[in-house]
Amino acid sequence: MRVSIIGQAAFGEAVFKRLHGIADVDISCVSAPLQEPRPDALLAAAEVANIPTVTMAALKTDEGLRAWTHAAGDLSIMAFVTEILPESVFGAAKLGTIQYHPSLLPLHRGMSSINWPIMFGEAETGLTVFWPDAGIDTGPILLQKRCPIGPDDTVGSLYFEKLFPMGVEAIAEAVAMVAAGKAPRIAQEHRLATNEPPCGDKHAAIPWHAPAERVHSLIRGCNPQPGAWTTFGGDTLRIFDCHLRREPEAGLTGRVLRVDEGGFDVRLNGGVLRVSRVQAAGQKKVDAGEWAASVGLTAGNRLR
Repeated sequence: MRVSIIGQAAFGEAVFKRLHGIADVDISCVSAPLQEPRPDALLAAAEVANIPTVTMAALKTDEGLRAWTHAAGDLSIMAFVTEILPESVFGAAKLGTIQYHPSLLPLHRGMSSINWPIMFGEAETGLTVFWPDAGIDTGPILLQKRCPIGPDDTVGSLYFEKLFPMGVEAIAEAVAMVAAGKAPRIAQEHRLATNEPPCGDKHAAIPWHAPAERVHSLIRGCNPQPGAWTTFGGDTLRIFDCHLRREPEAGLTGRVLRVDEGGFDVRLNGGVLRVSRVQAAGQKKVDAGEWAASVGLTAGNRLR
């Protein structure tokens, strides 16, 4: 079967290499963003393999769409696409287009679908391969895979250790199902849908007064982007790596309990947060103990 791939970055490249290694799959064309000075990983992989390419921006033009339609083959695959593409792109391949999305649709539609399940304290998430339509993540489902959210999972660990490798294999499985004529189109239960906004700074402010689990979940759900933030001495401080100890200690929430070379402890409502990696405004991420020493953080100080 001839397939075409629209995607980018490491995930798009991994999907390309996985499908390129299947004997009865022929990659006919690739579309990815044109980046300077360093080329996108998917685009670079296609060029090394002498696969024709169409830039993602070109898909929004008549000329680019004609080129894509000519080369799209039997099935198109959207592997990590962050741009809104014309609906006409989805019908270019003979059998249509399938898309990877890192949540259990119809839950967590949108571009921050990995952040929100962690921030909400959910115990499970997963991925969906679906048939895109004119809506945002609203098309019928081909297949889904589930995975647990660990108590210390971050966006980074959940994606790279679970949803990334699972997603590559799920796409390969979906391609095989389409080739065999056994790929379903299961309508989503739209009444159950959740549509969260892109996770940004307005969602990432740390509410020190909130229950300990909620604070811990928010920080993990913003790591590595956008980075949950608080302030110390009037300056913004982003907290990344941390661990929740659930034994409560007395004191005001947000107050620093202990500081050492490895980091510092902050009192929460129902536990203690051990902070091990931070980033001050305009600075690089550093070990929390290093930052604490540089600003003179001591027990009794309070983050706000």
